[in-house]
Amino acid sequence: MQKKIFWIGLVLVLSSSLHVDAQNTNQDRTYRKWFVGSTLLMFGNLDDTNNPGYIQINAGYRITPKDVIQFRFKRSQYAWPIGIPFGPDFDGPGLNYPGHARILAPQIGYQRFWRKGLYTSVYVLNAFEKYMDENKKKIGNGFTLYTDFYLGYQFKFFKDRFFFEPAIGFSFWPLRSGVPDSFKAVEQKWPNYFIQPGLDFGFKF
Repeated sequence: MQKKIFWIGLVLVLSSSLHVDAQNTNQDRTYRKWFVGSTLLMFGNLDDTNNPGYIQINAGYRITPKDVIQFRFKRSQYAWPIGIPFGPDFDGPGLNYPGHARILAPQIGYQRFWRKGLYTSVYVLNAFEKYMDENKKKIGNGFTLYTDFYLGYQFKFFKDRFFFEPAIGFSFWPLRSGVPDSFKAVEQKWPNYFIQPGLDFGFKF
């Protein structure tokens, strides 16, 4: 299912590049400063095999037409090493954890618009993790510091009230602590970075 989500995201990124209604953020001097939103990646919750129970809530403030501060809150659970890239190994048999991890993760970020809807963004995510064994018994707590980098484009709809932001993201976690030994044994051969699509959407006010 995760591979399907990746390909769906890629198709949306490519098809959105053909949209003719993208507007320059400087065109409207009365730009809307606040927004709330989420992500289409929550469609991954339709996976019956490894349902991540993923929730993401976004809220942001546009300081200037080109500079945005954004806050996110994420909650999910995963049963596979997060460094496994999309491909034949992703969600492959025998590669999952002996249990799963649950994450609560507040995140803060900065988004910069460069030309029209083209933007880059950087986020810092503090993931507080609870590790469960195969019997759903808690075996430890952990913490991971993530840094996310995105390159994307914002498309505006309905007089700039709604937006969609397809992007390519790079996640890197330089700090990871409290991982149980049984989980480390599974994830040690995978890198501490991951490439993923960004599919945020939102409402401005």
